[in-house]
Amino acid sequence: MNVEKFNYDNQIVKLFLIATIVWGIVGLLVGVIIATQLYIPELNLGLSFTTFGRLRPLHTNAAIFAFVGNAIYTGVYYSLQRITKARMFSDVLSKINFWGWQLIIVLAAVTLVTGITTSKEYAELEWPIDILIALVWVVFGVNMIGTLVKRREKHIYVAAWFYISTFVTVAVLHIGNSIELPVTFLKSYSVYAGVQDALVQWWYGHNAVAFFLTTPFLGLMYYFLPKAANRPIFSYKLSILHFWTLIFIYIWAGPHHLLYSAVPNWAQSLGTVFSIMLWMPSWGGMLNGLLTLRGAWDRVRDNPVLKFFVIGVTAYGMSTFEGPMLSLKNVNALAHFTDWILAHVHVGTLGWNGFMTFGMLYWLVPKLWKTDLYSKKLANVHFWIGTLGMVVWVIPMWWSGITQSLMWKEFTPLGLLKYPNFLETVLQIVPMYIMRSIGGLLYLTGILIASYNLFKTMGKGSFTAEEAAEAAPRGPVTEKLQYGMIHRYLESKAILFTVLALVAILIGGLVEIIPTYLVKSNIPTIASVKPYTPLELEGRDIYISNACNSCHSQLVRPFRSEVERYGEYSKAGEFVYDHPFLWGSKRTGPDLHRIGKKYSNMWHYLHMENPRSMSPGSLMPPYPWLLENKLDDSNLKAKISAMRTLGVPYEEGYEEVAHAEMAQQAETIVNDLLDNGIVVEPDKEIVALIAYLQRLGTDIKAEVAENK
Repeated sequence: MNVEKFNYDNQIVKLFLIATIVWGIVGLLVGVIIATQLYIPELNLGLSFTTFGRLRPLHTNAAIFAFVGNAIYTGVYYSLQRITKARMFSDVLSKINFWGWQLIIVLAAVTLVTGITTSKEYAELEWPIDILIALVWVVFGVNMIGTLVKRREKHIYVAAWFYISTFVTVAVLHIGNSIELPVTFLKSYSVYAGVQDALVQWWYGHNAVAFFLTTPFLGLMYYFLPKAANRPIFSYKLSILHFWTLIFIYIWAGPHHLLYSAVPNWAQSLGTVFSIMLWMPSWGGMLNGLLTLRGAWDRVRDNPVLKFFVIGVTAYGMSTFEGPMLSLKNVNALAHFTDWILAHVHVGTLGWNGFMTFGMLYWLVPKLWKTDLYSKKLANVHFWIGTLGMVVWVIPMWWSGITQSLMWKEFTPLGLLKYPNFLETVLQIVPMYIMRSIGGLLYLTGILIASYNLFKTMGKGSFTAEEAAEAAPRGPVTEKLQYGMIHRYLESKAILFTVLALVAILIGGLVEIIPTYLVKSNIPTIASVKPYTPLELEGRDIYISNACNSCHSQLVRPFRSEVERYGEYSKAGEFVYDHPFLWGSKRTGPDLHRIGKKYSNMWHYLHMENPRSMSPGSLMPPYPWLLENKLDDSNLKAKISAMRTLGVPYEEGYEEVAHAEMAQQAETIVNDLLDNGIVVEPDKEIVALIAYLQRLGTDIKAEVAENK
């Protein structure tokens, strides 16, 4: 038999592996800091770049794209070479992939903490970085598909199916959601507005979880779990059913994040139906993983790698049951905007992504360094500390979420809100926030223990960058294309398989997204809704820069409790000029959509200077820099022009008078503050922010007043 000799590239695996460990520590450390800031706001040290609003997207990006992203590349670059019996397509592309991804992470960290953000959840990075992400992702895809094309194995193993779907879907999602109109090098506006933007964002947001945090890890599960257990995967047929139904159904479920919102009912119902259907393929994958361990459960007790995999796959099953449950409207009415959603997300990230990553690392490092794990005892300590940390994190947030919702909705026998002050709810759940930070600290401690254990293992072993291998060249496909063999035929055609996976995800995506281009014409216009004034537009950008939407929603849902607390429920027509939308996904503080004219300019000024002076006991940090920073309005003309390009009806030439109009409105606010004993220059950021806050929700109020 003709046997070809070649080398596996372990160096690229090593680079991604070390990056995974380093970014895991960074991402979780920032998570512990912001969890603690929620009840000790002074931890921001009075600095703009260390506030919860700035650090929260840093944490999510570091955890998802730095820690989990590098873990994905680690597993893919190791496993793909073995299941294809081929070296990666290009060493140069591998290196570009690694260094390009690390550059993206560093750029994300720098821009997010300095307030350069689009504010769109999991997609906060500005347009130059978005382009870089797309380029690096294409490099990864070309390298992966090229390796599959030149493989020596006749059939493509199931793990690679999930890698393929990850590549094509993330590319579609990222490009679709990141279509922005640049204003400057570091500022852009989403081409979508209001309801359109919400639908596109959560088409992306939900499926970023699906195809970045789920499908690649399912691929890793299908490779590393059988390897660690030394057993074949439980069912090949179940893996086929699992793969195709999962990638087809998942893409439809995004609108379940927008239930009881201003989006069309058909979109909400679509998201709910497909979310419920999603439970079946998700559990099919979980069962395929767990049943692979049949007959090997006695080894789980003594094998820390298998322990991590078992808890990881179980956490996947838990979160994929909870997700469809939360998409039911009656459950969503209780849970949305509460800490329950955070608990749900962290079952997946801490349990599924985190524990699967650690299991893979504990198996992989001894293999690459040709030695035994430095300490199995430390690995077991990590397992129990990590498990305890996850439990201590998640359970208080379930409790906190239910507490929040019940307090928000409770009425007295006289029909009045029992807890009209939002702060009452916040102070009630502080003990749960303390517990969460302790849980996060335990989980971080586990990562530190793992890091020590893994680096000590590397130190006592011998790493081989070029691992010798040999395999017979791939022969022709001889199976006849008949019933029962169709999928085996597809597994022999890498390009065809990729195209079909793309078609499977595009069907649901197109059905969901194409109507969003028609939504604008279907939204009843509200005559009193006008574009933002120049000062309000600048104030909105300051609001976005400080990530105020991390804690505050701008969407009043049509519930009696919310209407009583905030005012008239939100209408789709109110958001037609919002690029981007700012509905938010969590209420750490109260909703702000009807905050306009509710309080005086003086109240807003003093509230930003020291929140506790206006709301005794408030856990919001002060924002003194807003009172000191001069408003940079040098790009105002470009912003007005960009908004007009996006369809906002600013008159031609309006940008030429925008500065004068802005100065006039600022002077009005400054004079009002002066009447109340507060001296402030009209060119300070606080003035623009006050203008924006005082505008929120007043358009529809004006229309109601006129109708009277």
